[in-house]
Amino acid sequence: MKHGSLKSRRTSDHVHHDRWLVSYADFITLLFAFFVVLYASSKADQQKQTQIAHSIRSAFEALGVFPAPPRADSHSAPADTKEIPPVNVVLGDDLAASPEVQQDLHRLQTQLSGALAPQVAQHNVALHLGRDGLVISLRESGFYDSGSAIPHSQAKPTLDKLAATIGAAPYDIRIEGHTDNAPIHTPQFASNWELSTARATELAKIFIVNDHFAPARLSAAGFAEYHPVASNDTAEGRSQNRRVDIIILPRISVVSAASRH
Repeated sequence: MKHGSLKSRRTSDHVHHDRWLVSYADFITLLFAFFVVLYASSKADQQKQTQIAHSIRSAFEALGVFPAPPRADSHSAPADTKEIPPVNVVLGDDLAASPEVQQDLHRLQTQLSGALAPQVAQHNVALHLGRDGLVISLRESGFYDSGSAIPHSQAKPTLDKLAATIGAAPYDIRIEGHTDNAPIHTPQFASNWELSTARATELAKIFIVNDHFAPARLSAAGFAEYHPVASNDTAEGRSQNRRVDIIILPRISVVSAASRH
């Protein structure tokens, strides 16, 4: 009896001692499978991250933030690539406009320079690309009597040519009245503010009534003597400051755009 009991206990101890190997093998198998899944997931994430990084860089390259990588062949581009033009270009004094608008305003300036060549030569009209757009300056000496807001009759042919050219363009227009710093006080105008504003609004009215401009395209403002283009210390400077500026803006109003369809 004692011998049988001892044998049974040894067998039981042996079986109990080896059972951990089964659990350990199962644990190793599960752990291996777990790391395989993690590895596969990490590889997939790297691919996604690479794709996202490539897309972001392509977008910034299109916007000009990142420089595009150099091409292997500088003389030819791959068939599936396209040159993306810059979103904005600088026009005049820091005026941002699309390349199409830049080209159109240059064309309009050239056209006006030809149509108004005599007035430009006489320094009654000046044109330049400024911060806000194409500026057409009408000097008082060629268009107004002193202290008057109504253009004199001799200026009508010039205004007709001007209106025909800018009226065909799609852009909005701002008209600005300017004076020199000589005080004015007449029965009609008590200050340079009133004179400059009256000249701008009167010209806007002429464009609307006589030349059929859409009113939504136009705005008018008076600046008196506070936006000079030359010194008021000389007669020539004061002559340049007495002007009405017609500014062709690089934008198209919603109303005027709809009216052309």
